[in-house]
Amino acid sequence: MQAAELQQLFESVGAVRRGHFVLSSGLHSDTYVQCALVLQYPWHAEQLGRALAAGLHSLEPEVVVAPALGGIILGHEVARALGVRSLFAERDATGVLALRRGFQLRPGERVLVVEDVWTTGRSTHEVIATVTAAGAKLVGVAALVDRSGGQIAWPVRAQALLQLPLGTYAAEVCPLCQQGLEAVRPGSRFVDPSLSRTNRGGPQDP
Repeated sequence: MQAAELQQLFESVGAVRRGHFVLSSGLHSDTYVQCALVLQYPWHAEQLGRALAAGLHSLEPEVVVAPALGGIILGHEVARALGVRSLFAERDATGVLALRRGFQLRPGERVLVVEDVWTTGRSTHEVIATVTAAGAKLVGVAALVDRSGGQIAWPVRAQALLQLPLGTYAAEVCPLCQQGLEAVRPGSRFVDPSLSRTNRGGPQDP
């Protein structure tokens, strides 16, 4: 899939939102990428999973691991395209991403970590730590959207379908705050009863 085609798909389902947002990382942005609005359509999820997996066969992964919640659907579709298992890491009682529900990795098992959106890459780095702590071998990382501008340092090969560098700001220098625009927190890590259902989104990679 070409970048223009991908961006058109995201725009067509309203997955690129404009406004004033506080991302899970605490950074502010005028744009929020809500991959769940694309992945809610199984035919799009399957197509995107195949497209992302197409450049990753040479890594010979044996299992895909994704962070919950945002990476689960995409990780599953990438794993389906690669013909391997699909696991997900979720936060335990201490807030650490961990393999639960009986999921296990074998020592030396080749792992591909898949996420929906990279902004700072924190969730992906946390999954990498979980994978390496289990004794498995990290062979690659992948995302549907990279909005970091290519600024994230990865220890292995990294691939994203869509490069979408978008402005992010620390709260103290955010121009949107300085304009007095109200910020909303659409990420699933936040629970804010003041937000309406229409303002609540799914997870955004920090």
